[in-house]
Amino acid sequence: MGKIILRLDRVMADRKIGVNELAEKVGVANVNLSKIKNGRISAIRFSTLVAICEALNCQPGDIMEYSPDDDER
Repeated sequence: MGKIILRLDRVMADRKIGVNELAEKVGVANVNLSKIKNGRISAIRFSTLVAICEALNCQPGDIMEYSPDDDER
């Protein structure tokens, strides 16, 4: 089974926005946003994803990437 790779840290760096500022704009705890940023989550609510995309002016595909297993290639 493939996996989803989170690229939130890259988009945040491109936009020059820190965890605390983004967490405030999105309305989530900075601890939870930090977990998203570091890929230590197994699920994300669509409402949170929408808020992140609105705050960063990006698309979900800008912060998430699908990576197939080597067996699937």
